[in-house]
Amino acid sequence: MMNTRDLLNVPFAQTVAVGRRDALRCGLAALGASAAAGWAGGQSLVLANDTASQPDDRKRSPKRYEMKKSINLWAFPYPQRMTLEECLQLAKDAGFDGIELNYDLESDLSPKATSKDFAAIRQLADRIGIEISGLCSFLFWPYPLSSNDAAKRNRGIELAGLIAQAAHDLGVEDVLLVPGAVHIPWRDDHEPVPNDVCDRRAREAVGKLATQAEKLKVSLNIENIFFNGYLMTPMEMNDFVDSFGSEHVRVHFDTGNIAMFQHSEHWVPILGKRTKNVHLKEFTKKGTDYSLETFRPLLDGTTNWPALMEALDDVGYRGYLTFEYFHPYPHYPEALIYQTSDSLDRILGRA
Repeated sequence: MMNTRDLLNVPFAQTVAVGRRDALRCGLAALGASAAAGWAGGQSLVLANDTASQPDDRKRSPKRYEMKKSINLWAFPYPQRMTLEECLQLAKDAGFDGIELNYDLESDLSPKATSKDFAAIRQLADRIGIEISGLCSFLFWPYPLSSNDAAKRNRGIELAGLIAQAAHDLGVEDVLLVPGAVHIPWRDDHEPVPNDVCDRRAREAVGKLATQAEKLKVSLNIENIFFNGYLMTPMEMNDFVDSFGSEHVRVHFDTGNIAMFQHSEHWVPILGKRTKNVHLKEFTKKGTDYSLETFRPLLDGTTNWPALMEALDDVGYRGYLTFEYFHPYPHYPEALIYQTSDSLDRILGRA
């Protein structure tokens, strides 16, 4: 390298040339170093992107399932704080494909409503852009189809017929049906019914209703409910449903209703293609409360969701997964709807 004295003895043009050569060498060296660093950084970025794109079961299901998201109206503060239209819009805004409506004695969906009223609800849902995934009711508990009280039993059959007609008027195919109950632990006005009597009455009632369902082109989907002491295994459910020899009597499978002592993923392959609709209810086996209060928001329990989803996928189920919950949040009720939508996205591998 030249020192200052040497540099003073070199002609100006040569000095410039040497300076340029040194600068060029320095620039190339710097460029090479920069390129090397950029290559390493690029590799790190690619690796980071590759890692980010890899399935991560801590965040969501690594597999995407082609089933549809739905939520039951009971999760909304209806009708106390929200109108039916507000509930439908909220479900749509939160990202649900459908909403399950409930038939009651005092609501927009009740014996007071006419076919025209139901058609208007259908038009409202269509305008908002959300499907009605099914029709449900809590009326099978005060009016069980297997009750020892003939008046209650007959009223239950009458109401079931009205629900089926309402579904037809709504353009809804799926109707949830509770066929009978040996015991109803949350009611003190229900006299226990012997198992064989319950079975006989349930079969008689559903047989009558199936004829109407075929004419209306709706499906009566029998729900499994551990608490009522009837149809306690998937084999019993299959025997009951198959006995009618009708495509209009199927199964409405509820994941939470059997979770106290059984496992929902075990039922799915046994029920097979009979399952027409599905309720998702979260349950924890760690608790000691065995009432309706034991059900929890999705993912806050002990349900093996990956195993359940794989079982449903294996039998070819592509219908609605409807979150059913009986306790709207008393404060900021929209939070439950959005939380549930997010949880379902993760369960379905959509997130």
